[in-house]
Amino acid sequence: MLNKNLQLSKLNHLFYRLPICHRLPNRTFKFRNHYFPVCARCTGFYIGTFSYFLAVYFLYIPYTINFIICAVLMLVPTFIDGTTQLKGTRESNNTLRFVTGLIGGIGLAIILKAIKWLILIQWGV
Repeated sequence: MLNKNLQLSKLNHLFYRLPICHRLPNRTFKFRNHYFPVCARCTGFYIGTFSYFLAVYFLYIPYTINFIICAVLMLVPTFIDGTTQLKGTRESNNTLRFVTGLIGGIGLAIILKAIKWLILIQWGV
């Protein structure tokens, strides 16, 4: 039993050390004394990406070059917010992290969907 608990502990430690998200408590939303599993920016990314995929399930969206450029530009606020915070130029807050993550998540989803669309056109599916 002790060996199994040790293995679970190691697995749990490995899961929380993956480079998916830093999971710093001061940068993570808290609900009823429980922290979210990812930081505010990643929460925004996940919600934005999921929302876009849900929307395009019901709506047809043509992927023009202007739309893809707009998607790339949607990633810029997230990049600026994360980079300036990393360099110590300024300190961000969870609301700004969430909003930039939400915008970036939508932009990322558009890019992923456009790549899928291009692959399907190339293969003639």
